[in-house]
Amino acid sequence: MKDGVVAVLVRGDRVLFIRRAEAVPYGGYWCPLSGKVEPGESQAHAVVREVREEVGLRVRAVRKVWECPTEGADYLLHWWLVEEDGGELVLEPREVADAGWFTRDEVHALTPTFDVDRVFVDTILPGLKDGG
Repeated sequence: MKDGVVAVLVRGDRVLFIRRAEAVPYGGYWCPLSGKVEPGESQAHAVVREVREEVGLRVRAVRKVWECPTEGADYLLHWWLVEEDGGELVLEPREVADAGWFTRDEVHALTPTFDVDRVFVDTILPGLKDGG
C-alpha cells in the first residue's frame, strides 16, 4: 500500500475542502487537500508541499491526527493538522477546480465526497477544535 497525506486546515469552525479538477482521478469530488508521499519524503514534508502546490498557502505541519485506507485500499492516508504560515489561496487549475472553508454541516451537503471525509469531520475534527 502506498502512502498519501491529507491536509487538515482549520479556520474557526471551518475546514478547507477543495473540488478536484476534472483531469485528475476522482475529478469533481470535494475533499481536503491530499497527495502522494514521494520516495524519501517525510509525511510532514509531503503535506506542506501538497498545500503549497495545490492552493499556494504556506503551512506548517503540526501533527498527524488520523489515518485510514482509501476507498480502493491502494493508499494509506495520513491526516495531518497543519497551520497557515502565509500566502494567499491561489488554486492550481490542473489539480483544483474550486475551494472553500466549510462547517461540518456544509461538508455533509457537498457532493460528491468520499465516505472517509465525512467520517473524519464527524469523529476526528470535533476533537481537534476542542484542542485534542
